[in-house]
Amino acid sequence: MGARPVTCLNLVSFPSGKLPPEQLHGITAGALDKITESGAVLAGGHSVEDSEPKFGLSVTGVVHPEKIWRNVGARQGDVLILTKAIGSGVLFNAELKGKLKNPDAFNACIESVTALNKTAAEIFAQFEVHAATDITGFGLAGHALEMAQGSEAALTIDLDALPVMAQAMEMYQSGVTTGVNRHNREKAMPHLRLEQSATLDRQEILFDPQTSGGLLVALPEKQADAALDQLHQSGLEQAAIVGHTSQHEEKTHLFIK
Repeated sequence: MGARPVTCLNLVSFPSGKLPPEQLHGITAGALDKITESGAVLAGGHSVEDSEPKFGLSVTGVVHPEKIWRNVGARQGDVLILTKAIGSGVLFNAELKGKLKNPDAFNACIESVTALNKTAAEIFAQFEVHAATDITGFGLAGHALEMAQGSEAALTIDLDALPVMAQAMEMYQSGVTTGVNRHNREKAMPHLRLEQSATLDRQEILFDPQTSGGLLVALPEKQADAALDQLHQSGLEQAAIVGHTSQHEEKTHLFIK
């Protein structure tokens, strides 16, 4: 991470016999909007016939070799900042099942997942980033655990400090979940320590699979407030300090309080 995107290729699988070409046009047009917003250019692409629509981008970028951000390298005493709210996984599933009755909650979710991490990355480039990862399919717990296991520190996450999308916790409390939560939980639990206050219904948000989630960044404590202020001033109002790093203990890499 930490690179500047330069060129992109569309990678498309599409069932041309099942869906109209207008839908494919909408997908590629939306991607082009975000490519342009990122400062990159679309250089071409590849398409294949498939039974399900699938879309992705192959991106090439540039970064100074001494300024690459890896998802390892967090140090004891670092502060953890999360730049976007979590909960998109359960909200998407709730919307598909007709369980989400609040259109404002779903619209806010769409606004979050369609927002690039460009602004956050540009702000963090002004600070001493020790480790960084985006939060996607493995959920906050999975990606935080990956950072902890590759660093010389354990990570502590404060559940009360997490920015959570509107209605996400309510959906979990009503019994809605995703097809990925169980898998994410099983992978993370052997390396987790949960305090009693982290009740079962509150835990699920940790394993919620994100679509285009935010950045989780470890940086020195003395820089955290300044970085957070800049994030808020840039419009990333839900960015929050969500935890810190501490001395690693055998078998336990991630503490949830």
